[in-house]
Parts: sequence; C-alpha cells; structure tokens
Amino acid sequence: MNTVLDCRGLDAGYAGHSVVRDFDLDVGAGEVVALLGPNGAGKTTVLLSLAGLIPRLGGEVSLLGRALHGGRPTTVSRLGMVLVPDDRALFTTLTSLENLQLARRRGGMDIQEVLTHFPALRERLDVKAGMLSGGEQQMLAVGRALIQRPKVLLLDEMSMGLAPTVVESLLRGLRRIATESGVAVVLVEQHVTLSLEVADRAVVLTHGAVTLRGTAAELAADPNLLRRSYLGAQHG
Repeated sequence: MNTVLDCRGLDAGYAGHSVVRDFDLDVGAGEVVALLGPNGAGKTTVLLSLAGLIPRLGGEVSLLGRALHGGRPTTVSRLGMVLVPDDRALFTTLTSLENLQLARRRGGMDIQEVLTHFPALRERLDVKAGMLSGGEQQMLAVGRALIQRPKVLLLDEMSMGLAPTVVESLLRGLRRIATESGVAVVLVEQHVTLSLEVADRAVVLTHGAVTLRGTAAELAADPNLLRRSYLGAQHG
C-alpha cells in the first residue's frame, strides 16, 4: 500500500487534557477508512488534530513521509490534507460557483472537473449556498475540498441532517471519487452499515481509545463484535 497519511501515538484534546490517547492510523492512496464509534468517543477530535485545528498533545503525523506540525491548519491544508467539517462551513450568502472559486488554488482541479463528480450542482452554480438543499450543500462542501486536489480528505459526519437515501448516494459517490482520483479518505460517519459498504477498513474509537480495527468486510460480517466494541471492550 502506498501510505499517504501516517499517524502514530496521537494524543489530542483540549486545554491540555487528552480526549484521544495513543491513536494510530494509516491510510493509502485511494483508500477509504471509516472512523466509527459512539458520540463523544473522540472521532471529531482526531480529525481536528490531523487538520491542525487543535494542537497535538503527543504523537507524530506525516503526509507522504513529511512530518506535519500540529496547530498549523493553513500549512496542513496547503500540503494536501483538507477537512470537511460537520457544519460544512459554506459561505451561505455566496453562490455555489463563488464558493468553488474561492477554494480553488494553483494546481487544483478546475470547476468542470469537480462537476463531473457532482453533476447535480451544474444547474445550481448561480444559487446561493444557503438556498441549496442539505444534500446539495454537502456536495458543494465536498466539491470545495476536492477543487484543492487534496492528498487526504477528512470528512466529519457528511450525513448530518440528511435522509438515508441521500446519504447512501453521497457515500457511494465518495467511494468513486477515492477510487478514481486516488485521494485517501478518513470518514467519520454515524451510518455504520452504509460506511462499511463503501470503506476498505474501519477503526472503532471508544472513550478516546481504539477498541476494534479491521477490514470493513470483517467488521460488517460480525455485528455483535462491532456492537461490543462500541461499549469499550478491547480487541486485538
């Protein structure tokens, strides 16, 4: 596997207090890894720390072999790790096109390339982001990340507030994007079954510690094991 993101011994939290402890993760090019777990397990904290939005309390993170320093979100993003937060962080008073144009940078995708992944946005380019449906807003949020041509895409609860059918379509689209573009994806998602259908591997985080990891197929085949891991039972 061509490892793109390598995280070793990550400790992360707030005000000097660890929420996540000794967390390891590696993701290869074109691979989707689902980060699962109950509410409050520390999943969002992992993404925020990887993206540099909160400083690391310990551990090492590298992108394509290059060490990343915590607490430097602009540098992390410029080097190729882009976060789509759970609130989507769109400029709601700007149009879809303007949101995409603001995110584009040298060496990134052109807008037409982004629209091949999200053709439904073609007719919505002149619509303000705040007037889009929830599904369209999520497409725009992911498209705005993709236009930067990231090496690693971090997605936090892209299904928030969306109907299951919309979530399924978005996740399958994400799977295609990873396969076709080679972007490494870390996906935090509450829809466990749908996540395991599109992911290659999964990691379960409970109370800030990993309680289960394996291929998505392995975890999907043993729902009782997965259920126990959510309660914090440790597995090898």
